[in-house]
Amino acid sequence: MKIQILGTGCPKCKQLLAHVEQAIRESGASAEVEKVTDLKEIMKFGIMITPALAVDGQVKASGKVLSVEEIKKIIG
Repeated sequence: MKIQILGTGCPKCKQLLAHVEQAIRESGASAEVEKVTDLKEIMKFGIMITPALAVDGQVKASGKVLSVEEIKKIIG
């Protein structure tokens, strides 16, 4: 599974990254985490508000910091 954090590095983006890492640890999921900070790459996902979370190339949420529990539900 590939999880991408889409954002320019703002505090909310960093918080989302921390929540994703915690969710992966707690769930025992096997995932590659990538930070996407290039605006051109972010725009390819069709989102207008960051931070955003994409799993295997599909945007699952944007414009908010998901909780660890919400992320665990998304990554299964």
